[in-house]
Amino acid sequence: MSRIGRLPIPVPGGVEVSIDGRAVTVKGPKGTLSHTVVEPITVARDEDGTLTVSRPNDENKVRALHGLSRTLIANMVAGVTQGYTKALEIVGVGYRVQAKGPTQLEFALGFSHPVIVNAPDGITFRVERPTLLHVDGIDKQKVGEVAANIRKLRKPDPYKGKGVRYQGEQIRRKVGKAGK
Repeated sequence: MSRIGRLPIPVPGGVEVSIDGRAVTVKGPKGTLSHTVVEPITVARDEDGTLTVSRPNDENKVRALHGLSRTLIANMVAGVTQGYTKALEIVGVGYRVQAKGPTQLEFALGFSHPVIVNAPDGITFRVERPTLLHVDGIDKQKVGEVAANIRKLRKPDPYKGKGVRYQGEQIRRKVGKAGK
């Protein structure tokens, strides 16, 4: 049995979970998320209020989907209660970010023009200082995707370390040319 898939999903107070066939909808204080569970996997609510994800057999594909489905539903429950955030640092002389409202950012990343980034639905930006920003939301996948797209604007340079990186990310530095 899957070590992750067999664990029950605790549902905290203030969170409503509705199971309608294959569709699982989680509604909490921060918003609503829904997910359609893949065919052989089933989700059931126990008497003690927890959710249990089960599988019918031990085929490789079904075993992989078992743990995945359980994790996706647990991430939805965590998202509507606490939410998710990704912190990004900007390193480089003259590199900065400026907030143009909670859903729009303007970056100066060494290009000849400023780069404008708009947030998709459910995502907000917080600029703590000109070199540190946070991407917030309730959908873990969407928060990670938006943060990755922002990082992609100017990836960290391995020679000087300049660019947009995740907070705490270690960049493998390379040695430059060896002069005579």
